[in-house]
Amino acid sequence: MVDKNTKVWESIYDIANKVNNSELKAVDNVNKSLTRINDLDGEYNAIVSLIKDRALSKAQEIDKKISEGKNAGRLAGVPFIAKDNFLTFGSESTASSNMLKGFKSPYQSTAIEKLEAEGAICVGKANLDAFAHGGSTENSDIKVTKNPHDTTRVPGGSSGGSAASTALQYTPFALGTDTGGSIRQPASFCGVVGLKPTYGLVSRSGVVAMASSTDVIGPLTNTVDDAALVLDVMAGPDTLDGTTIKRDTESYDNTKLTLKNKKIGVIKEYFNSDNDSEAQKIVNESINLLAKNGAVVEEVSLPTLKLALAVYYIIVPAELSSNLSRHDGQRYEYSERNFKTLEESYTKSRTVGFGEEAKRRIMIGTHVLSSGYYDAYYKKAQIVRTKIINEFNQVFKKYDCLVGPVTPSTAFKIGENVDNPLHMYMQDIMTVSSNLAGIPSISVPCGEVDNLPVGLQIICQQNKDSELLGIAKLFEDLNK
Repeated sequence: MVDKNTKVWESIYDIANKVNNSELKAVDNVNKSLTRINDLDGEYNAIVSLIKDRALSKAQEIDKKISEGKNAGRLAGVPFIAKDNFLTFGSESTASSNMLKGFKSPYQSTAIEKLEAEGAICVGKANLDAFAHGGSTENSDIKVTKNPHDTTRVPGGSSGGSAASTALQYTPFALGTDTGGSIRQPASFCGVVGLKPTYGLVSRSGVVAMASSTDVIGPLTNTVDDAALVLDVMAGPDTLDGTTIKRDTESYDNTKLTLKNKKIGVIKEYFNSDNDSEAQKIVNESINLLAKNGAVVEEVSLPTLKLALAVYYIIVPAELSSNLSRHDGQRYEYSERNFKTLEESYTKSRTVGFGEEAKRRIMIGTHVLSSGYYDAYYKKAQIVRTKIINEFNQVFKKYDCLVGPVTPSTAFKIGENVDNPLHMYMQDIMTVSSNLAGIPSISVPCGEVDNLPVGLQIICQQNKDSELLGIAKLFEDLNK
């Protein structure tokens, strides 16, 4: 289990500062990370591959650069872990799927490139639900990751390996992707900070696509300050991703706010009798803490949020069924060789390459896009999506941010929801709306129930990432 009293890593800023000042060696940081993974991960299964040789080589380059009197960057010598749907050099990039086993990319994701340009060092790849389809990391085709606080429970998903790695302090931060809650939900389950930025703020180039209109890249860290610094390095336009947007001219890691007179809306639809009452109580206490320290807290209603999950599970399967069509057994890695016709090759390759959850979502997506059903399902879902966006826009005219739980409960048992896909999908009920609206949100640890972490979700208007991080930091400081 996690030893919460032992701090393995200093802040990212402090580590990089010490490396740049020759007080720490980048090589020592990498070895420290690799040793911790080797010592612990046999029990938790968070890592699917290590990038040892390349990581040590990069570290040596950084140490040499500093010995020559040069600055190695804002993240100098800071090791990190990338979710295995990020394309990286020095390792396979499989998205934890049979279909991509053995695949080595000829290029790296833009996010990885930006981090490395500032001196960060990728030491390994984290487990996930295959192709990021799931909320528990049980859908991985490689192995099941376990929650650092209770190995009988899931770490959440799909970025479960990244969240568990961060909680276990393998590295100071990890990268995840969030299509409907896949950073925030595992962050809540594992007791770390999980940031989903505004859609398009971080390039998706070089990340295996799930649903292109809701996929977002973000960090999992142990503090809000660390999340802000990592975002500041990754944020900004990219010619390789046409959906990227302009970033703030000011740094995301230097926001100064006060809670006095901040208007905070408590989302009525996120509190109900189906929630774990003890977890809900902790979230309520956290909201009261904000009110006691100067915030104006009021309940708000967004009536269309009750339809958000249904909308999400029409739009996202539709997009992923299109994105996964490229995996046909003729390109990339896995291909069934025993066939007589091209169609038979497609069928056999996809039968083995795709897991049950991928097949389920492909069938749903293909169905809602098919002739006769497109207008009845997909088009109607997009209309409701617009209504959800409009409701958020109206609420944000009055409130600086919205708050509520991240999930209905604490981490559930491994195997508990495997045979009940609908119940598994319900775990996303409080997170999918932020993705549909393209707005930033964050999970910040706020307490525990029976030693299992609970997260507070904070949501801000589109492009208000700095304000989101500022409010999250204020809460984090109050909750210490």
